[in-house]
Amino acid sequence: MEKLNDIIFYNIDKAIKTYRMYAMKKIREKGYKITTDQWLIIKSILENPKITQQELAKNVFKDNASVTRIIELMVKSNYLNRKVNTTDRRKSVLSVTKEGKEIIEKVQTIILENRKEALEGIDKAELDAMNVTLKKIIQNCS
Repeated sequence: MEKLNDIIFYNIDKAIKTYRMYAMKKIREKGYKITTDQWLIIKSILENPKITQQELAKNVFKDNASVTRIIELMVKSNYLNRKVNTTDRRKSVLSVTKEGKEIIEKVQTIILENRKEALEGIDKAELDAMNVTLKKIIQNCS
């Protein structure tokens, strides 16, 4: 029977979770109170201002209830504005506030440092090969 550490998907999941904990620790050490999930949501909205909450959930790999909860916190933290869609009252229109844009800019340097440290000792060819492989796995499972 194979061991957990020999299973590629276990290692992918472990790498992602380890990196997320590392990234959060580094962000908190600098005094910022934004989570990686909040960062992903703000980035997704900035890149696609008309994104729906369902698309947002899919984009950040969360269920709708989790995204709703995260959005509530971000509205309270003044990172997002939420308005009722005038054509469909069941939907909301989300926009990033000035404070939301500022926190993204401030945290961006930390995120780039985190990525650099996490990828230390891995050359471009290895990263390219890994990226191609991961995209193939995604395609196989989609």
